[in-house]
Amino acid sequence: MNDSKPLMIKELPQEERPREKMLKKGAQTLSNAELVAILLRTGSKNDSVLRLAERLLKKYEELGIGALASLAPQELSKINGIGPVKAVTIVAALELGKRLNGLSTVNKPVIRAPKDAVDLVMARLRYEVREHFMILLLSTKNHVLATPTISIGSLNASIVHPRELFREAINHSAAAVILVHNHPSGDPTPSQDDIVITKKMIEAGKILEIHVLDHVIIGDNKYVSLKEKGII
Repeated sequence: MNDSKPLMIKELPQEERPREKMLKKGAQTLSNAELVAILLRTGSKNDSVLRLAERLLKKYEELGIGALASLAPQELSKINGIGPVKAVTIVAALELGKRLNGLSTVNKPVIRAPKDAVDLVMARLRYEVREHFMILLLSTKNHVLATPTISIGSLNASIVHPRELFREAINHSAAAVILVHNHPSGDPTPSQDDIVITKKMIEAGKILEIHVLDHVIIGDNKYVSLKEKGII
């Protein structure tokens, strides 16, 4: 049995040091395992940090690396060699990546069609294992002001109240909103509850003079716009 201490990245052979490789050649040259190894920093008692990173990725390879973005720290911590600190670091990095990917390179993206909204949130929502109900807050010219999450539900249901939703809209001085939520099943077909909630929000918005322009439901790389479907 190997009783050596966990390996730090700096203790690995030169050719296996992801940090040095990134500094010399750029982050884009690193493999997924090397990027994860930088986050992990140390290996386990029986694995180098790179081997530990590879083992983590292999565990979820059938679902794709994007599946990692939906895991909680508690789930990652179940993997031998990954404690709470490592798990939290990975989850934080993935969450930051999702947010950056959703924001685009433009400070305030413009929503001209449902597909624009989808492009903004697909990476953020498609792998979530629970329903996330969020809104796109828009200016009078349909610039995105913010994309707050209003509620997180169970595997197949989220609870949304107009009070919480329109509080966000008022706080950001939004002229209009687009409702967005995901279906963890991957099928974005709207349920009857989805339609009822949408109509409820539209009526509440009329009173506040904040227009509900659409409700977009996100599945696994596919979506349904209730406006495109003529439901609203």
